[in-house]
Amino acid sequence: MVSCQVVSYIGLLKEIPYGVSRSALRNYVLKILQTLNPNLRRTLVILGGSGLMFWSSLASLLPGLPLYIQSLGGTDQQIGLTMGTFAIGLLIFRPPLGQLTDHYSRKLVVLIGLAAVAIAPMGYLYFPTIPMVMATRIFHGISIAAFTTAYTALVVDIAPEQQRGELIGYMSLVNPIGVAIGPALGGLLLEYLGYPGLFMVSTFLGTIGFICTWFVEEPPRPVLQGHTPQTQTLQFHKVLTNPALSLPTWVLLLVGTAFGSLISFLPLYMQAVQVNLNSGFFYAAAALSSILIRILVGRASDRFGRGVFITLSLVLYTASMFLLSGVPAPNPQPWWFLLAGAFEGAGSGILIPTAIALVADRSDPIHRGQIFGICIGGFDLGIALGGPLLGLVSQYFGYSILFASNGIFTITAIILFLTMSNITLQDSFRFATGRTQDFYHHKMQK
Repeated sequence: MVSCQVVSYIGLLKEIPYGVSRSALRNYVLKILQTLNPNLRRTLVILGGSGLMFWSSLASLLPGLPLYIQSLGGTDQQIGLTMGTFAIGLLIFRPPLGQLTDHYSRKLVVLIGLAAVAIAPMGYLYFPTIPMVMATRIFHGISIAAFTTAYTALVVDIAPEQQRGELIGYMSLVNPIGVAIGPALGGLLLEYLGYPGLFMVSTFLGTIGFICTWFVEEPPRPVLQGHTPQTQTLQFHKVLTNPALSLPTWVLLLVGTAFGSLISFLPLYMQAVQVNLNSGFFYAAAALSSILIRILVGRASDRFGRGVFITLSLVLYTASMFLLSGVPAPNPQPWWFLLAGAFEGAGSGILIPTAIALVADRSDPIHRGQIFGICIGGFDLGIALGGPLLGLVSQYFGYSILFASNGIFTITAIILFLTMSNITLQDSFRFATGRTQDFYHHKMQK
């Protein structure tokens, strides 16, 4: 039963010192890295540093960019539209960059992402009109399209299969850490150095990441006999009609829709209910729980399977959405939002790396970059749709109904995963509750 599985998972925690201090977590991760051969360890450390620079650069602009657009004369509607154009570059360029990742080089596409994240802030600074900021924002979207696809594929290529989930979990820590560091740094830069200092430091961080990546050694990938870049191109519909790969895409789309509306409307919701808490603390709680859970779950998913952890992540995400929908107003207690943030962070901290590991298990190295581009693109599309779609709900029914609608999306994802995650209905339920193997993974190995 699931309860018995959970008891087994908790046993893994005994290997981590109690107190969960930063030094204890650092020592634990270093202990794991020391089990790897020196070249692999060096590559992962350099690549992790590049990832930290990437996310810190990107997130440092979150506090200041909307204010910058406002200073250029932008209305609230123009601010929302300009910020949202980021998704245009992301959605358009992710599929071709996925092909480039497979046909030529993972490292090359990581470098493209870091180049874009380094160049874009200077575009905001030197072209200070709203149309040009929108164009730069589209270009900035290329950075995530390139980096996340190629970085993930490169980590999967490097990681030994028996440690794949564990190492993906560790290497994905650069996202919540960077997203936690970036806004705090950006706020300080904006206060003391203004917009020029903010944009220049964002460019500097991206440039450091670019230089680090230059020293990453990309492992050779197998090339199937008789295959050329043209024959290795994977058609979009083949992924979406493949049940092994389409389900993770739909699950990520549903969760991405909830996440997109969350980041669009949470600050407004907290202001509306008059909670005595800065919205930044919600994201801090989410980032902290995401960091802690990623360290624990990656290794456990290698040992016990991906299914039960994806189910757990969706349950946590659903709990967060319904906590937010049920906030007692006005003047609710701050801990209500902090708890919802912790649940949301834990849910996303489990879902993203575990879903990536699941897709890696079910894909071949020849097409892995393209498959990641399409499957993770489901999350991107959800983020792009979440704000506009759920904005209509909030306009007519209020924020509580908006977050309840998010909960319905994530419940739908749970039902899909419980019933369609494996070859048969019975196998799906057993896989999703940690009681059988992933038969789609088994088929891929034959």
